Amino acid sequence: MLSLYRIIKFSLQDIARNIWLTIVTITILLLALFTINTLLTVRLISENAVAAIKEKIDISLYLKPDTVESEIIALKNKISASPKVKEVVYTSKQSAIDAFRAKYENDPTVLAALKELGRNPLSPSLTVVPNNFEESNLVINDLKMLDSSIIESRDFSDNTLILNKINSITKRINEVGLIIICIFVLTSLLVVYNAIRVAIYTHRQEIEIMRLVGASNFFIYMPYVFSALIYALASVLIVIAVFYPFLTLLQPYLETFFMGYNVNILSYFVDNFAIIFGAQFLAVLAINIIASLFAVRKYAKV
Repeated sequence: MLSLYRIIKFSLQDIARNIWLTIVTITILLLALFTINTLLTVRLISENAVAAIKEKIDISLYLKPDTVESEIIALKNKISASPKVKEVVYTSKQSAIDAFRAKYENDPTVLAALKELGRNPLSPSLTVVPNNFEESNLVINDLKMLDSSIIESRDFSDNTLILNKINSITKRINEVGLIIICIFVLTSLLVVYNAIRVAIYTHRQEIEIMRLVGASNFFIYMPYVFSALIYALASVLIVIAVFYPFLTLLQPYLETFFMGYNVNILSYFVDNFAIIFGAQFLAVLAINIIASLFAVRKYAKV
């Protein structure tokens, strides 16, 4: 217990004596952690954007206005039987016109034109939702081959180009993010290593005296390992204190942008708090300890 007390005391004294080096070291680690968490947030947002587009992938079959409902239901069941189809939604003429009126309820010109027309100009339709985006082309090919006299037109809007662009951007963000993370990790190692070298250089005579009186390697190394623990803990706690308010400000904008979708980045970070920040703490601690041990080794051989 006495040795532990002396190790902690020596470590805290060293941090206090080299306060500016301590601030620089923690700042570098903090910037690295903030960058990593920001890149993680960007990746989550891009994944949600891709998922949102995939949910919008559907294929519409517009049917002849005079088609009886029994024929429509039969066609719906036939399409639903395909293992590549997740769902087929039937929209009747009345449902289509009700949705149209609701959409343009604040546009009197459109409503007046509809009233002037005196009839329902919309057709019943079947909306086909594929099981997954990768099978959408297969579903489209099946529907092209579908021979039915009640089909008036087919809408095969292709969202592949948009999704491929988003996937390309996501891939590039991940690649650039990985490079930035590597740069920050390397920079952190160098800063921590040099900071501890300077700190140990100022204590080289003390280390020599400890050696002369028979101090063990454990007693010489441990104060700097404990300092590494303090650096890691301080940087992670500060990034948590800064990053969560940032997410709180960002979340309303995401909810507005992804209206109708359950996109909650803040909730993701809260639910995975232990995994995200626990892993970051262990990584930063490992970096600090490695840098500390390399820096101490030279002077511990006195």
